Amino acid sequence: MAINRQFHIFLFTHLLIWTLVPTITNNNLPLDTIEALAWGSNLDWGFNKHPPLSALVVKLFYVIFGSQDWVYYFLSQLFVIIGFYFVFKLSKEILGNEKYAFFSVILLEGIYFYNFTTPEFNVNVCMLPFWAMTTYYGYKCLKDNLTKDYVIFGIVIALGFLSKYLFIYLIIGIKIFYIFYIKKNNFKINYIIPGIIFLLILTPHLIWLAENNYITIAYGLKRTGEIKNYLDHIVLPLVFLGKQIGILIPFFILVIILSGSIKTNFSLKDQNLLYLLSVTFLPVFLMFLTSLVIGAKIRTMWMTPFYLFFGLLFIYLFKNKINTNKIKNFICVFIFLFLLSPFLYGYISVTQTDKRTDYNGREIANLVERKLIQLGYENVMGVTGNEWVAGNLCYHLKSKPKCVILSTNKIIIGAEGKNGPASFGLKELISNNYK
Repeated sequence: MAINRQFHIFLFTHLLIWTLVPTITNNNLPLDTIEALAWGSNLDWGFNKHPPLSALVVKLFYVIFGSQDWVYYFLSQLFVIIGFYFVFKLSKEILGNEKYAFFSVILLEGIYFYNFTTPEFNVNVCMLPFWAMTTYYGYKCLKDNLTKDYVIFGIVIALGFLSKYLFIYLIIGIKIFYIFYIKKNNFKINYIIPGIIFLLILTPHLIWLAENNYITIAYGLKRTGEIKNYLDHIVLPLVFLGKQIGILIPFFILVIILSGSIKTNFSLKDQNLLYLLSVTFLPVFLMFLTSLVIGAKIRTMWMTPFYLFFGLLFIYLFKNKINTNKIKNFICVFIFLFLLSPFLYGYISVTQTDKRTDYNGREIANLVERKLIQLGYENVMGVTGNEWVAGNLCYHLKSKPKCVILSTNKIIIGAEGKNGPASFGLKELISNNYK
């Protein structure tokens, strides 16, 4: 009971801090969140950059709460702590020890993907709960063989994939383990349930994808960068590897303090260990292999969900080495990192004034509304332009207009008034009032 209470206090504290800090220190929502809101104003089964789920989620919150910035910081943290919750559940299943399961979660505060970068709700954050739930139910299906678990497993896999295609790396990791498991055990008819549900949920998106010339896949390939020379196949994977090691340094410091040793004994015949390796190291290795084979540049933020179960893996490896005499030291370092991250975020947000989150989106929208009212147009019907400026206008304008995203710096505002519909260029509309 004490551990469960502490765990829920931790979740609430994380949720509270990382909702309040960006709400207080940021002047505007981050780019990816504004972009998702812009997509959400014209919901479809996909968009030019990503599948539809992140846009659907922010659209639901926008319909309920409107343009209140704290809501979208709260939404982001809600996705983070749901991920933490299922990490805790799987950790209890595998470790059989609630205290160690708790450690498996709080170790993640040593990875900046789960604190510093989380205020920006985007497709990477959107994957977190589904990544955690897929891993949890993938394990539960094999352990308990309950039909309801297979159904949930299929649903969360599909939702994860509809968040971002990189979810496929986790699916491959689990699939490889399942193949290994089935070879050693009898095949069960329930094994086909997740795949059927996955395909059923995905079908509308796959139809949309074909009708739109696979635009999201083309965008993803473009983001990896063009191969300039053959050295990219060596240099870029090594850069990727170096960045991952650097990101994990605070995490490894916490692990070493907790275990007091880097030596461990393990057996590759241990199915729990094999499953954990399949959902942790294998997806990371596949990303490294992707960079190696096609010379792709792997962007750091793409790895956001990949380390969710690293805490569990290392606790599982070192559980017999955990030094109870050093737990106080571990907690002190954890608290330091837990508080340092929001402090640095807030400090950077306040002291650096040229970030996206310093944009005066609300003031510009208010100015546009005043100018249009002066001209006799009180209802903005739509805004056309790039996702940042047009997206901000659509988010802040009281009439909640539709947003049409085009790769252009020209922003066109469509409005209705006493004399019928009209279109205005943003710069021309506010040039005398806003520089």
